[in-house]
Amino acid sequence: MIVMQARDPKPGRGQNIRLAFDIAALLVAGGLFLAIAEDVAGGDPLVILDARIATWLHAHASPGLTKFFLLVTYVHGLVPIGIFTLVLAGALAWQRDWYWLLRVGLVVPGGIVLNSLLKQAYQRARPSFDDPLLSLTTFSFPSGHTAGAVLFYGMLAAVVMSRLDGRGARAACILLVVLLVALVGFSRMYLGVHYLSDVVAAACASLAWMAFCLVAVHALSLRRAVR
Repeated sequence: MIVMQARDPKPGRGQNIRLAFDIAALLVAGGLFLAIAEDVAGGDPLVILDARIATWLHAHASPGLTKFFLLVTYVHGLVPIGIFTLVLAGALAWQRDWYWLLRVGLVVPGGIVLNSLLKQAYQRARPSFDDPLLSLTTFSFPSGHTAGAVLFYGMLAAVVMSRLDGRGARAACILLVVLLVALVGFSRMYLGVHYLSDVVAAACASLAWMAFCLVAVHALSLRRAVR
């Protein structure tokens, strides 16, 4: 059983390692997003690959898979993700774990707003089919469902791993999050409302934002500890 206890971060070797990891994630994920966004805006070969994958998935759709992926996508909409986040925030507040509550409060709502701003900035049209499985009129790039999954599951995993001992348990937690995010992203591609680059770009942008927030809160905790 995982006991959720408030932990006031203190400087140390473990904190420094996590800080270095967060900074590396910020730089790598941010760089990947910029590279994908440049290709999408410039109509590079990545756009052709997007269209081919979208066409292939649509041609191989089946009623059973469509029902399953519709369920996956509805469970990870904006409202459900918001509810999940409030439950996590409530648990952290009940445990008086203010540092993790601050992280969750910054990462998830802020990341969703960032995703909306990026959609307006790029204004990419969604895939179009004569017989769509799901029709949406909003912009495609980057994927909002994928962003929400990365932000929520990423923070949930971070909270859980801060209370776990053992590399095996932490690795299993990370693997589970990766699989869940991949499932959500693939559901959007299968339903024909997002391209592959929309999904990957959303994951990169959300990961970069999450890493940025974690670095910022870490710096705040160090400053408080020094005082």
